[in-house]
Amino acid sequence: MSFNPLDFMKNLQEMQGKMGDVQEKLKKIEAEGSSGGGLVTVKMNGQMDILGITIDPVAVDPRDVKMLEELIVSSCSAAMVKMKEKIRDEMSDLSGMPLPPGFPGV
Repeated sequence: MSFNPLDFMKNLQEMQGKMGDVQEKLKKIEAEGSSGGGLVTVKMNGQMDILGITIDPVAVDPRDVKMLEELIVSSCSAAMVKMKEKIRDEMSDLSGMPLPPGFPGV
């Protein structure tokens, strides 16, 4: 099989276009994570921006701020795990093959 630089450049440009499409999709993909039985919910987009946090008033106890902090961290982590799964699926669709768990950045 011989190397054709024109085919390589064409494929590279095509892949760059697809990556631009994926970046646009990532802005629109959303995932939620919650903890404490839904006391704290975090919504994030595919660029890992936190879009919102919902806290049930029951979770707001001035005597136990540490618990609320832990619920927020846990909810953020849960949202991130779900988002990474969605991104991995999106990238698999782009490449046409499944990406392995732990793929860099995903």
